[in-house]
Amino acid sequence: MIKVAIVEDNIRFQSALTNLLKNSDLFEICGVYSTAEEAMLGLSVNQPDIAIIDIRLPDVSGISLIKKARQITTFTQYMICTMHQDDEYIFEALKAGASGYILKDASGDEIKTAIKDLFLGGSPMSPYIARKIINLLHQNEPQTNRYGLSERELEVLKLMSSGLLYKEIANKLFISGNTVKNHLKSVYKKLHVQNKMEAVNKFMSK
Repeated sequence: MIKVAIVEDNIRFQSALTNLLKNSDLFEICGVYSTAEEAMLGLSVNQPDIAIIDIRLPDVSGISLIKKARQITTFTQYMICTMHQDDEYIFEALKAGASGYILKDASGDEIKTAIKDLFLGGSPMSPYIARKIINLLHQNEPQTNRYGLSERELEVLKLMSSGLLYKEIANKLFISGNTVKNHLKSVYKKLHVQNKMEAVNKFMSK
């Protein structure tokens, strides 16, 4: 089972999300929190596989929470679930360490699929968010010369930023999964980063 924690102060949405996951045999709720302070205490004791976090919390923003929580959790991955679609929020969330970004208007099935994809190594994003990131990557294509990314490495980076899994990227580019991983290793090395979301964030930085 995938252990999931929810950090959401809107009681209505919090309840809906909790019930959605409780009614599935694939997920186990290991914490539901309404504030960042509660979440920090809970995450330090019951570390989930996935933490779903809203950006707007009553005490500290979800983005700041991710920055702090990453220091006390080892294997937890973080996914933003919010109504905010501004470039600034998206960029800051990725910079803080979020590995997924979905909107609250996503369907129940889309939310469950996003959690599963994140658990399996993907970077799930609502289509609108993925498109914004792709557009930012296109705008920053001249950066390829600065970082020395090859055309194929850039293709892999763009597809990864849209939330595709390694296998899906491999199928789309007609290459093997190991080749995808090797391209990403090269991208990480050239950008001096440790993971996919850091790579996207670094490449989009001016």
